[in-house]
Amino acid sequence: MKNSVAYTCKNFRFCSLLLLLLQFPAAKAQTVKNPAKLNDGSGAYATGKYRNLFKEQGHSEQEISAKIDAAFNQLFHGDTATQAVYFAAGKNENGPLAYVSDVPHHDIRTEGMSYGMMIAVQLNKKAEFDAIWNYALSKMYISSPAHPSEGYFSWSLKRNGEANEETPAPDGEEYFVMSLYFASGKWGNGKGIYNYHAWADKILTAIRHHPYKSGMTKFGVRNISAMVNEEHKMIRFVPGIDRGDFTDPSYHLPAFYELWARFGPEADRSFWAAAADTSRNFFQKAANPTTGLSSDYANFDGTPRERSFNKNSVNFSFDSWRTASNWSVDWNWWHKDPREQTLSNKVQAFFASKGLGQYGDQFTLNGETLETRHANGLIATNAVASLAATKPLAKDFVNELWKAPIPQELVERYYDGLLYIMSFLHCSGRYHIYPPK
Repeated sequence: MKNSVAYTCKNFRFCSLLLLLLQFPAAKAQTVKNPAKLNDGSGAYATGKYRNLFKEQGHSEQEISAKIDAAFNQLFHGDTATQAVYFAAGKNENGPLAYVSDVPHHDIRTEGMSYGMMIAVQLNKKAEFDAIWNYALSKMYISSPAHPSEGYFSWSLKRNGEANEETPAPDGEEYFVMSLYFASGKWGNGKGIYNYHAWADKILTAIRHHPYKSGMTKFGVRNISAMVNEEHKMIRFVPGIDRGDFTDPSYHLPAFYELWARFGPEADRSFWAAAADTSRNFFQKAANPTTGLSSDYANFDGTPRERSFNKNSVNFSFDSWRTASNWSVDWNWWHKDPREQTLSNKVQAFFASKGLGQYGDQFTLNGETLETRHANGLIATNAVASLAATKPLAKDFVNELWKAPIPQELVERYYDGLLYIMSFLHCSGRYHIYPPK
């Protein structure tokens, strides 16, 4: 969540990126689906069939398409003052530029940029995908070998493209990698910055192998390392380990790790296979045994991690909304850990006990309400939990998402809006796996 080093010459920046790409071998014409003979499970990856929860409740494909199209058109091409989170930003030598903005906070985050790319590839919106990716590489990517964050993206920029910080956040990098692999599979690979497969490999390699580097940024000295903790085989909250070495439950994406174990860089495939299993076990430790709620930040043993810059770090708060969605998508794609179904049942039972249509959006892990806003982003991720839940109650959460308006209020446009449309894609069976070319 957290600008690239400024160069005085645009051509130098462009040439630098081209030189970086020369490190990659040419992308293979065809990806071997499962070279290591990994267990493919019995979910959507193995069967090619994705559950359509809305259709299961009687909605037609036309109705579903209309809902998704309306959300995309409003959030990406709606009124820029009151609706959109996607903004055109001119052109450079690689083509159009555009960014996704956290409008309430007046910034541009790798979280939203990578989510925007994922939404675009799932909806076959190549122009929007390429414009966001072009902006991310032009403004956020750090390529200078002298910089401690070399190979990462600045997690936050001002809307004029200047950095708020020159360190990364792993959730953005994770979604950049996955959306680029999917873009390769859906559209094939282009040249330069549009060689999606090569760039996905490059970023994924940095996630695991970035060396420890200490150096000066525009904001002082920063100490940056890999985004994973090798001992625990887990994603870190930030790779700036001098700020504390811990994790964020909502950053755990075993559904993605399984794919990286199949078509990521070959030397790291066994690591990602192990990381997927580790994350599944971690969910069981991080989730409250009664409510199923997890904290925003956690130690590697799952216990909540308190941090002064987030008053709700030990509670179920904004980051935490995504955690149940993550394990439920993992179940939907892989069907490897039935305990994820139990967790989804617990989470939905808890929210139902607080009142469907009225539960708040932040809680202690044992269920005490901290904030009462009934947030569309949480409505959305709770619906995705129905992909794993087994109780009749699951239908009520899907119906609540169906009835929810497209987030438009200032406080909801960005985060709630992006979760809304991604959750609609998951629940409609239109969030697909595209193995890269």
